[in-house]
Amino acid sequence: MIEFLTGPEGRRIAYRRRAGKGPGVVFLGGFKSDMEGTKAQALDAWAARTGRAFLRFDYSGHGASSGAFEAGAIGAWAADARAALEGLTEGPQVLVGSSMGGWIALLLARAMPERVAGLVGIAAAPDFTEDLLWAGMTEAERARLLAEGRLERPSDYSEAPYVYTRRLIEEGRSQLVLRAPLRLAMPVRLLQGTADADVPVALALRLLEHAEGADIRLTLVKGADHRFSTPDCLALVEQAVAEVLGVGVLGA
Repeated sequence: MIEFLTGPEGRRIAYRRRAGKGPGVVFLGGFKSDMEGTKAQALDAWAARTGRAFLRFDYSGHGASSGAFEAGAIGAWAADARAALEGLTEGPQVLVGSSMGGWIALLLARAMPERVAGLVGIAAAPDFTEDLLWAGMTEAERARLLAEGRLERPSDYSEAPYVYTRRLIEEGRSQLVLRAPLRLAMPVRLLQGTADADVPVALALRLLEHAEGADIRLTLVKGADHRFSTPDCLALVEQAVAEVLGVGVLGA
């Protein structure tokens, strides 16, 4: 059942919550993704099998939550995630962040490490607005974005083009995590496909090199793409969550 949390600035955040044992697991989706995606549902099924508490939600402007997508930015979506973590869970949680959700998970781990028992990044995309989007634009695209406030690009994930706003780029610069020390005291597992056309392996290696912590591991999966949603990939996600929880895949 979809429920709603009143988040920052009155935004209505849609969520689905499964009761169970802790530490719970919180799924953080990607850019223009929602809580009904393959990875979120697979983790929900895993939580049901293992009796683990699980939370998934939609950022504002995504899925069933309120707000316009184009009005959002990384800071606002991170604030939504923090509101969900603080208002809908108790005690330390394992954060599972997919793509942009990996960046948001890192922001939460940096801001409130006492609430993060572990972190799993799936094709994590920290700082992507600056290092992938802005860096990958032509001078003409940058000029159009600055002049018009938005830029459309075709998407491999929907018929409609993706819209990138000037606010997304400029506000993203205040949320960067790869420009200053990033201490991650909790267990961290990073999963990355070598055939990912959106998040390059080089970014995963950069995050691994940059982050400080005693238990950080990166797994490269040959041939896996950005969706990371094949049965084998989903099994690796479950295994990574179980590892940071210190339990078997079956939750024992």
